[in-house]
Amino acid sequence: GRPERPERLPLDELLPQVDALTLHCPLNDHTRHMISSAQLALLKPGALVVNTARGGLIDEQALADALRSGHLGGAATDVLSVEPPVNGNPLLASDIPRLIITPHSAWGAVESRQRIVGQLSENAQAFFAGQPRRVVS
Repeated sequence: GRPERPERLPLDELLPQVDALTLHCPLNDHTRHMISSAQLALLKPGALVVNTARGGLIDEQALADALRSGHLGGAATDVLSVEPPVNGNPLLASDIPRLIITPHSAWGAVESRQRIVGQLSENAQAFFAGQPRRVVS
């Protein structure tokens, strides 16, 4: 396990102190809805929330409600709890102010795309040479 670090505050003690909350953690049973209406209420009025980690970390209905109420200064996300997005997702409502939703494209750096194209080319050449590469069995 990870050693305890006394300088780390529990989440509910940290939230009232931050101007911007950004999430960078995996989605699992411990982190699902780790940011719910109770945690959003602990944030300073006008705080910003950014989720570029995983959909499901934030209770989407609670986030929509916090934005509508004016408590949050804004929110941005490139992940939703269900992807591709489905009708009925609370964050897709047209009346939510100060919300930005973008595609989850952090992996899309030029170098990443170039590597994918290079691997595709290598795979095709190897296949036609009768020596398939990167075979999933």
